Order: sequence, then C-alpha cells, then structure tokens
Amino acid sequence: MKTIVVTGGAGFIGSAVIRFLINETPHKVINLDKLTYAGNLQSLKSIDSSKRYTFVKGDICDRVHLNSIFKTYQPDIIMHLAAESHVDRSIDGPGDFIQTNIVGTYTLLEAAREYWCTLNDTAKAGFRFHHISTDEVYGDLPHPDDVKGEAESVKSENTSYLTPSTSQNLPLFTEQTAYAPSSPYSASKASSDHLVRAWQRTYGLPVVITNCSNNYGPFHFPEKLIPLVILNALEGKALPIYGDGSQIRDWLYVEDHARALYKVATEGKVDETYNIGGHNEKTNLEVVTTICLELDKLIEKKPRNLTSFKELITFVKDRPGHDRRYAIDASKIDSQLNWQPQETFESGISKTIMWYLENLDWCKQVQAGTYQRERLGENT
Repeated sequence: MKTIVVTGGAGFIGSAVIRFLINETPHKVINLDKLTYAGNLQSLKSIDSSKRYTFVKGDICDRVHLNSIFKTYQPDIIMHLAAESHVDRSIDGPGDFIQTNIVGTYTLLEAAREYWCTLNDTAKAGFRFHHISTDEVYGDLPHPDDVKGEAESVKSENTSYLTPSTSQNLPLFTEQTAYAPSSPYSASKASSDHLVRAWQRTYGLPVVITNCSNNYGPFHFPEKLIPLVILNALEGKALPIYGDGSQIRDWLYVEDHARALYKVATEGKVDETYNIGGHNEKTNLEVVTTICLELDKLIEKKPRNLTSFKELITFVKDRPGHDRRYAIDASKIDSQLNWQPQETFESGISKTIMWYLENLDWCKQVQAGTYQRERLGENT
C-alpha cells in the first residue's frame, strides 16, 4: 500500500482520480486542495468517510504547509493536478494562472525535492512526481477546413452539424510535438511542464508527465461547455457556441482519464511523457447538437414550448486566440502501459447527461458552495 498526495483533488479530474483510488486500489490518499471556485468537496462525498482518505485544505504556493504535509504523511507518489484551468478566465485575469500554475508548481517541486532527498535509496527509487497537464500546450493542429476549404456537412432529418471526419488523415499531437501555447492558461501550463522536466534533468527528481485532451463526465463544474449546455437547455436558456462551432476537440471521459493517470503514476517510466486522449474528435457544434438530441429523447415537456433543444443554439463572437483543432495520438500509453479508453463519445455523453439529470441538486450546491462550508464547519 502506498500513500498518494493528490493536489487539486476536489476539482473535476482530481476528484475522479481520488474516487478511483479509494474504490479500486488499496492506497492511502491525501487530498490537498485550496477549494477555489472549482474545488468542490461534494464531488467526494461518496468516499470521504473512508479511513484511507484525508482532506487537507491548503495552497500549493505555501511552502511551509507543503513541508509539513510531506513530513506528516510521507508520500510515495505525488499526483499534481492543482491548476487554474479555464481559458476564458485566463484571458480576463491571467495573474491567478501565473501564480498557481507556475509559481505553485515550482513551490511544490522544491518541497518534493527537499523531501525526496531525505529518503533512503529504496524509497527514492520508488518515489514519483506525476505532473498532469493538457494538450493545449501544443497549440493547435491543421483543421479539415484548411485542407478542403470547409468541413463536410452531415444532414439527416434530425440534425445538421459539422463533422471532423475529414481530419482522420491529419496530424495528431504526439509526445514530441513542439509547444506553441495560445492562451495565458496554456502558456502557464507549458511553463509548468518545462519546470517539471528541468527538475528531473537538473536534480534527478523522478517525474512523469501526462498531457490529456478535453475531459467530460460527472461532477464537471457547471461553467464548462458540456454541463453548461445541459443545464442551460433544461432552463430554456441560450446555448452559446463560439464562432461557427467548427473548433474540434478530442473528448476523453473523465473516469477513463483517472484510470490512465493511475497507470502512469504507478507503471510509467521516469522522465517520460504520455499523451492521453479519447479517440473522439468532435466539433463543438457536433457536441452541442448531440446533447440537444439526447435531451429531446429524454424530456417530453420542454421549456418555452420548444420543439427541439437545438432551437436554443446561439452563435457568439469567437474567443481571442481560439485554437481550431486538438487531437491526441495515444498510441504510446496504449503500447507501453496497455491503456485504452473504455467509453466511446456516444456512451460517455449518454452517461454524462443522465448523471446531470439525476444530480441537479449537486449543481445547485456546487454553485452555492453550501456543502463544503458545512463539511469544513464554516458559517453559511
């Protein structure tokens, strides 16, 4: 049994990792989270009574607190997920992203290095610092529009949307793809990736890095695209799509991602990077339309006397510096660690929609912050 510190464990991906660790492994888990707007202990309610789980409220920029955590819990693995991660927020206020993603990662690396140096040779060899990053550090890839002039249009009696089917022969992000970040968020994550690699090469700290595609699934914070569309549709609100909706993303079900991260943390080779993707390239318009059609089947009485939720789709001014296409080559983690996603986009989005329909109270509690105030004994 190992002791694993998960930073950002109350976030979307972090909470999925912790639920997996507690439910599927014998390890002890220390959840270190600052509980910013996107950190929600409600996401961990199902496992927070486990004797193998400990929550510690704290900031990865607080070196004194980090030193105390390492001394108290003596971790074997650090899974570093704590990050500011919303592109729009990074455009409006990049300072928090620089502080958390760059300064915070530096502080955590130094605390980990100091702790690692105190270990005996066996413990040193078994220690891992796993840095979880994003495919956005790579910038963007050629889009089908660049090749054919415009993406193919798929039409049926039920839907009409752009499809990335023509992207099948276009390049993918590999572990050797050069970094070319476009937003303050992706630039801050690229910086943190470089720091982690430098601490391995300069100090010998045993690190592994993963870069993932867009995650979706249960417990996703309501401001993100998929939960936002689901919740807005239920209330009869506009479903905003940037530009013409032709931006392509590779969608990865969050529980598949959690399995992959555990594989890398426990079986990955030191100083290696592993790309993790869902093999699901979809345009933003296709994603939104798919959600609308699924909701059409599930909800007979629609708000505002709508015939279809597609009527709520609204195109808005595009985001500055918006990358047009992301797509992951996940062949390395497949061949070396025998990981493949279990969910298709169709199965994953169906599970996700049903989860939100059955957990609307969670959304309200998360947005109000009531559960974690109660959990921490704070006044409401």
